[in-house]
Amino acid sequence: MANFTLPKNSKVKSGKHHAGKGGEKQRRFKVYRYDPDGDENPRTDTFDVDLASCGPMVLDALIKIKNEIDPTLTFRRSCREGICGSCAMNIDGTNTLACTKAICDVKGEVRIYPLPHLPVIKDLVPDLTHFYAQYASIKPWIRASAPPPDRERLQSPEDRKKIDGLYECILCACCSTSCPSYWWNGDRYLGPAILLQAYRWIVDSRDEDTGARLDDLEDPFRLYRCHTIMNCAKTCPKGLNPAKAIAEIKKAMVARRSL
Repeated sequence: MANFTLPKNSKVKSGKHHAGKGGEKQRRFKVYRYDPDGDENPRTDTFDVDLASCGPMVLDALIKIKNEIDPTLTFRRSCREGICGSCAMNIDGTNTLACTKAICDVKGEVRIYPLPHLPVIKDLVPDLTHFYAQYASIKPWIRASAPPPDRERLQSPEDRKKIDGLYECILCACCSTSCPSYWWNGDRYLGPAILLQAYRWIVDSRDEDTGARLDDLEDPFRLYRCHTIMNCAKTCPKGLNPAKAIAEIKKAMVARRSL
C-alpha cells in the first residue's frame, strides 16, 4: 500500500495555548495560524474564551480573541449579517459563515480553519484571486444587443421568479471550496458558485446572449467536471442549490442540440 506524507514545511503543528481568565462559560477555540512570509510551519493556536462576555456567534469569539488576546490574528469580516460572505471559513469541519454560525451549535472544541483548497494569505484569509477571475470570465451582467430602454428593463412576475434561488448567492466560495471536483480541477472547472451565477444570467429573460453563454460553457472541464457530489448544496449558508443550477445548464445544452 502506498504511504503518502506531507512535506515537512506543510505539516500543521500545535501552537500556543492562551489560557482564559476564568469564568463559568469557558469554551476553547482551536484556530489555524499561518504566515507565508515567515519560515514557520502552519500551526493551530488554542484560546480559552469566556462566553459570558462574548456574543453568540463564532465571529464574535474571533473578534474578542483579536481585541483582547492576540491582535495578530487575521481574518476577514464586514457585515456580520450573512450578506457579504467575507467571513467564510471552515468551522467544525464545515464551510460556513462565522457571523451566522452559533457557538452553541458546536460540541466541544471549536475548530476554525480557512476555506480549503485555496492558497492562504495569512491565518484565516484565503486568496480568492482565481475565484473572482473565474466569476469575471462568465461576464455577469445583462448582455443585450438592442438599445437600452429609457427606463428599467421590464420582466413579468413569472420571469422574475425564475431567478429566485440564484440571485441570492453572495459569492462566499463555501460551495466551491467544499467540492472535490473543484479541488482536483480548479484551474479549469468553474465550480458550483460560478456556474450558479452563470445560470442566473442564462435564465434571465432580460439577457439576449444565451447562446454565447452556453457556447462559453461547452467544455469538458468548465462545466462537465461536476459529478453531483452535492457538497455544494449541503454547505451553502444561504440554502441555495448550485448542483440543480448546473443540472439545468446541462439540460439547456442538450435541448439546443436537439433543435
